[in-house]
Amino acid sequence: MSARTETAIDQPQQRRSWWRQHSELGVCVLLLATGVLVLVDALGIPTDFTQRGPVGPKAVPVLVGGALVLVAGLLALDVLRGGRGEAEAGEDVDLDAPTDWRTVLLLAGAFLLNAALIDTVGFPLSSALMFWGAAYALGSRNPVRDPLIAAGVSVLTWVAFNELLGVPLPGGPLMGVL
Repeated sequence: MSARTETAIDQPQQRRSWWRQHSELGVCVLLLATGVLVLVDALGIPTDFTQRGPVGPKAVPVLVGGALVLVAGLLALDVLRGGRGEAEAGEDVDLDAPTDWRTVLLLAGAFLLNAALIDTVGFPLSSALMFWGAAYALGSRNPVRDPLIAAGVSVLTWVAFNELLGVPLPGGPLMGVL
C-alpha cells in the first residue's frame, strides 16, 4: 500500500477519534441552544410601563439564559483545552450492564398516566398513582406500605403547593374532602 492510500484511510479514523475525544461538545451545543432559546423568549416578554421597581419580568429569564450561554462557552473552552469529565465511578454501578428498558418504560408509563389523569381525577389521586407506579417500577412490592406512602406524599405535596405556596393544583373529586 502506498503512503497516499494509508493517509486517505487514516483520515476518517482520525476525524472519528477527534469527535470521540471531544464528545462533551455535544453538551455544550445543547446548553448553548437552550440559553439562546431562553434569551430570545425572555427578550420577547412584554413589559408594562406600570411596572414597579427596576426588576421586571425579563430579569430572571435573561439572567438564566445568559448563564447558560456562559456555561456553554466555558465548558467548550475546557473541552477544547483537553478537559474531560470523570467516568462513572460508583461502587454499585455496572457500566457493562444493558439498559433495563422494562423499568424505563414503567417509569415513563407512570409519568404519562399522571399527565393524562391530572385534570380528570386531580393532583392528589393522579400523583399517588404516579408515585406508586414509580415505586413498583423501581422494585418495591409492598402492597400496603407503597400506596399509603404514595397517597401521603401526594396529599402533602398538594397541600404544600395549594395552601402554603398559593399555587393552585387541581384537586379533583377530593376538593371537598381536603
